[in-house]
Amino acid sequence: MQDHSFSSLGLHSELLENLATLGYETMTPIQAQSLPAVLQGKDLIGQSQTGSGKTAAFGLGLLQKLDVKKFRIQVLVLCPTRELADQVAGEIRKLGRSLHNIKVLSLCGGVPLGPQIGSLEHGAHIIVGTPGRIEDHLRKGTLVLEHVETLVLDEADRMLEMGFQESLDNIIAQIPEQRQTLLFSATFPAQIQAIAKRIMRDPVMVKVASDHDNTSITQTFYKVADDRQRLTALRLLLQHFRPASALVFCSTRRDVDNVTSQLQQHNFSALALHGDMDQKDRDQTLIRFTNNSVLILVATDVAARGLDIDALDMVVNYHIARDAEIHTHRIGRTGRAGSTGIACTLFDDKESHKLARISVPGDPVKNPDNLPPMSLLDKKPPYPAMVTLQIDGGKKQKVRAGDIVGALTADGSITRDQLGKIQLADNWSFVAVTHAACKMALTKLTDGKLKGRSFRVRLLNS
Repeated sequence: MQDHSFSSLGLHSELLENLATLGYETMTPIQAQSLPAVLQGKDLIGQSQTGSGKTAAFGLGLLQKLDVKKFRIQVLVLCPTRELADQVAGEIRKLGRSLHNIKVLSLCGGVPLGPQIGSLEHGAHIIVGTPGRIEDHLRKGTLVLEHVETLVLDEADRMLEMGFQESLDNIIAQIPEQRQTLLFSATFPAQIQAIAKRIMRDPVMVKVASDHDNTSITQTFYKVADDRQRLTALRLLLQHFRPASALVFCSTRRDVDNVTSQLQQHNFSALALHGDMDQKDRDQTLIRFTNNSVLILVATDVAARGLDIDALDMVVNYHIARDAEIHTHRIGRTGRAGSTGIACTLFDDKESHKLARISVPGDPVKNPDNLPPMSLLDKKPPYPAMVTLQIDGGKKQKVRAGDIVGALTADGSITRDQLGKIQLADNWSFVAVTHAACKMALTKLTDGKLKGRSFRVRLLNS
């Protein structure tokens, strides 16, 4: 019987002790198949779904070989979006928190260059960033990659889809050829094969199939006559299943905006997520969705890739994915970690051929499910349990989650059960509170003090 314990890998004792405190007992399939090769210094191509544990699959390998005494950039991790880069950087920091003086720096667009340049001047061991911003720093000479020993391309397929091919080429040209290259991707199109052949040396191939089955995800297919009925069908499904969290996939950014607007007009708690939004709006949208103060997120595939969503009740394919791998990736966001999920797909006559590309049980073209009754449209849509308050003070002002909890619960008028997720950024903090506690929480935070200071506080609304 194969040993899937982390202790079988020969990791540093500090890493093993930290893994134990994090509750990481046994390796996931992608970790078990990837880590031995990564630790041996081999190039690797890993294909697995989101949520499979691939960050630890390469993160532990990076941390094991890191020479902390050499305060220079030894690792570069490239991600398609800021959200994924921040998530990956956070996970690496968590995995490596037992290592002394390790510095992981995130370099992404959407924020000023100045503070990043200042951070780079102080040095780093691991850089996690987006191709565009990494290229900006290389052009300015504020980033030097001559000592990089390991390059990681995370969600490589999405980076290529977003048009980063030229940027990737320019970045890789400034990294030593004698390096380890790790490429992770949910799908493996011809473009990925071509770039892998060009930049990797005898890579080990690891492919982990989706662990979802009919017991964890219920897939249903619904035929619609036109776009008008498609929107009605979406409303009916949301009213019928009444999910606490739902992700609706559309093909284009315009469709995302239109569907979100229509849902909001019908009093659904919904927000849009796509590449045309500025970074501040993207960040706030994700914060509100992940802390349960918004129920429905309408997004494109690219925007939704790499989202750190713990539990998702329902996925709706408002438009069919262009291939089976993307379809599997979409629906794989629900029904995780032993929970059950719902995946609904809408299609019309013009999209029937797309269904032939998707491996599904039965014949959804000939035997689509019946839509829920129209009477459901008379019901009031579900409302989120929480609201989000933004505090204009964060990590740089030394604000901690404990400070916020203390300020809100000290006199007992608000209980810990009335608080949800607390998220800290550099200059902002966000706390989810129940509707019943919202007014009092606003008063407490506005009139009171955090760290001996007063901060502006406001309610985030659609």
